[in-house]
Amino acid sequence: MKFFLILFNCLTIPILLFGQSAPAPAQMASVLIINAKIHTGAGKVIDKGAIGFEKGKIVFIGEFGDKNKFNTVIDAENKHVYPGLIAPNTRLGLVEIDAIRPTRDFAETGEFNPSVRSLIAYNTDSKILPTIRSNGVLLIQIAPTGGRISGQSSVVEMDAWNWEDAAYRVDDGIHIQFPDLMTQQFTELGRRVSKNEQYAKQIVELDGFLAEAQAYYNRTDASSKNLKFEAMKGLFDKSKTVYLHADKAREITEGVTLMAKYGFKTVLVDGSEAYMVTDLLKKQAVSVILTQTQALPDREDDDIDQKFKNATLLQKAGILFCFSMDGNYQQRNLPFQAGQAVGFGLDKHAALSGLTLNAAKILGIDATVGSLELGKDATLLISEGDIMDMRTSVVVRAFIRGREIDLDDKQKELYRKFKTKYETQK
Repeated sequence: MKFFLILFNCLTIPILLFGQSAPAPAQMASVLIINAKIHTGAGKVIDKGAIGFEKGKIVFIGEFGDKNKFNTVIDAENKHVYPGLIAPNTRLGLVEIDAIRPTRDFAETGEFNPSVRSLIAYNTDSKILPTIRSNGVLLIQIAPTGGRISGQSSVVEMDAWNWEDAAYRVDDGIHIQFPDLMTQQFTELGRRVSKNEQYAKQIVELDGFLAEAQAYYNRTDASSKNLKFEAMKGLFDKSKTVYLHADKAREITEGVTLMAKYGFKTVLVDGSEAYMVTDLLKKQAVSVILTQTQALPDREDDDIDQKFKNATLLQKAGILFCFSMDGNYQQRNLPFQAGQAVGFGLDKHAALSGLTLNAAKILGIDATVGSLELGKDATLLISEGDIMDMRTSVVVRAFIRGREIDLDDKQKELYRKFKTKYETQK
């Protein structure tokens, strides 16, 4: 058996590493980008501006930069500069091929697993990661799924040797999957949706676990430790956020109310019907990680474009929100979710903030990333055109804390290969 395991590793490791570029080294030379249309992510645009950075930090942003003060000058005439995009609530690096169980490491067995940490399962050598960052996503939140309390997420950079190097904000919050009102069953006749008869019971079970965790947090006797309740302490002292996964208006209402009972700092994830309960969200200061805008409505009597305009409705209600995508490889389309929303009434600056600064605020990293400002990390990208328009979104250069990263990926490699093949056959 050992022989076959060794043989398997010898055969597969070269395949996994083939074409995987080494992470970029720390920034040594200072860089100035000139003649670019700079979108700060904070509502300001500099039509023909310059941005300079050294040692990973932005040291200049304005209309005219002194070329003599920088080692490298990049002329970005007719190009756009944006903050690096941020993708919350992803399974990137936790799954490689959905259909193959050994490559899936995003869910643990059991119902209550707050001590599970997604960070230590993060695979920096995933072939999917380069295809995502080549579209401008430079920071991601890797989140566990499964069970009632799935575990802890972390924010990582998209270019690193290992999970320790990738870590940007460690164990930022705990993900709770609120019970669903409806259940789904897949049979030979298709999908069957029915009422969840265990809904009330499941809420009681969740409430009971939270009550036990609170009692553990408040105890004075520390003679023994419970790892699950230890992980929950950050919710009670507000050093961590609870990411509440709920979709329907009733689920959101009951979920937010339950989190408020324990005084948790809460972010709503999914929230396709969040626009129905904005008064509650504002009262409890709940932000929203809004999933796909490019989708069909959930209810039969919804407007056909309901998902397209959800972001606009949240903006008008004064709710802090950002954009997200389901799955892993699909994250490459994240910027186009915001672009879709612009076509249905969302202010374009707000759309960009939903990919950058708002996402950073919700994830608690806005002091260093999310917008192009003096003193912040030089995590940014240069695009041929509008990053939110799939017709013009071509990322040509990208930097993470001043390190210029490789934008090549397996898909581009295959394109070049077969382009050459068919060109030679003409």
